[in-house]
Amino acid sequence: MKKISLTGIKPTGSLHIGNYFGAIKPALELSKEYNARYFIADYHALNQVKNPAELEGSIREVAAGWLASGLDPENVIFYRQSSIPEVFELSTMLMAFTGKGLMNRAHAYKAAVQENQEKGIDPDAGINIGLFTYPILMAADIILFDSDIVPVGKDQVQHIEMAQDIAQSVNATYKADILKVPQARITESVAVVPGLDGRKMSKSYDNALPLFGTENQLHKLIMRIVTNSQRVEEPKDPDSSQIFLLYKLFTSQDEQNALAARYKEGGMGWGEAKEELFRVVNRGLSPLRERYNAIIADKKGLDSILAKGAEKARPIAAATVKRFRKAAGID
Repeated sequence: MKKISLTGIKPTGSLHIGNYFGAIKPALELSKEYNARYFIADYHALNQVKNPAELEGSIREVAAGWLASGLDPENVIFYRQSSIPEVFELSTMLMAFTGKGLMNRAHAYKAAVQENQEKGIDPDAGINIGLFTYPILMAADIILFDSDIVPVGKDQVQHIEMAQDIAQSVNATYKADILKVPQARITESVAVVPGLDGRKMSKSYDNALPLFGTENQLHKLIMRIVTNSQRVEEPKDPDSSQIFLLYKLFTSQDEQNALAARYKEGGMGWGEAKEELFRVVNRGLSPLRERYNAIIADKKGLDSILAKGAEKARPIAAATVKRFRKAAGID
């Protein structure tokens, strides 16, 4: 029997190619090895996004983006967090087994407090309880579906460790394996995609190439990629060029070898290199863009996919809550 993997997807705006190669593609590969579950973490997003139109739009964009990227709702469970009320019942129950000191150590909370202290204001200014209890809600997301593994980067391991601590606290209290203790699957080889300025591609740096942008938008952004002042006739090092690093993501080894040779022999200017990059990126993204545009345009169809996913998810969630309630004497 396959083990269970769970991937949470925070709806925080439009997806870019760094998201695709760094998170989406490796997460979708898990469905070959595990019984995979994917959810849109819309309640988590409330800590940051208070504009209802913005949040609703982001939820649909992210859901459509994952579907366009290859998520098959027939073979996995794909749902919105907000469609599973058991998440919030379990979260409330878990609070009774979670020490405040554990939450005090959460990275996001500590960072917010430190930022306030550096500004010389009240340490808790602007910090809502949603941010403070974020790890408990995340633990509920994970534990509710009997997750064996949760794929995360090194910077997110603490969240899984907290979920482990909370589940173990429940099990120790009732001297039984009421809740499955999840494990982190650390993705060591996640692709770090360079942005337009050479730093890691990120919306916060405003250096990203959109995954589903128009051809015109894509071309304009690629032509903005920062380069050095080497002249056309000078040989260039492909391995130190973010243009070439991006090119490698969309091409075969033969194409990479051919372009690398042109870099090294000289005679190729940065403008020509950018045009070649645009050609292969647009070639790779065009099918995804077409699927995305069709999915996002069919609002009822998208809602139906997520609703069917919730129908498959809720019996699993209900069984976990029932098990916990019975152990606690509430059933």
